Amino acid sequence: MPRIAGVDIPENKKVRYSLRYIYGIGPKIADEILEVSKIDPDTKARDLTDDEVGLIAAYLDEHLVVEGTLRRQVQQNIQRLRDIRSYRGERHRKGLPTRGQRTRCNARTRKGRKKTVAGKKGVKG
Repeated sequence: MPRIAGVDIPENKKVRYSLRYIYGIGPKIADEILEVSKIDPDTKARDLTDDEVGLIAAYLDEHLVVEGTLRRQVQQNIQRLRDIRSYRGERHRKGLPTRGQRTRCNARTRKGRKKTVAGKKGVKG
């Protein structure tokens, strides 16, 4: 398995798709990397030479923040928002959507599984 930026990328896939397994690289950046290093995007990852792997790794080190460093940066940004007690920081703290989505319905990804509240329906005055 080729190892780029500390990540084992799948070798049975084309390089343009394998690079996306690296945290911080999406479709556009993967194609850009291959264009700059003059590698055919349809090449399978297992067919990459050591020189080509070196070119990709050098480009990543020089131009992009990926993997552990990027994850750390994102966590520090979220922690900063929490520390300054901003609205977005409070939403992160409570585990709610932070970008203006509605929460009356369809916020289950952020809120987690439904929590049933006991005795809510059957109370009569």
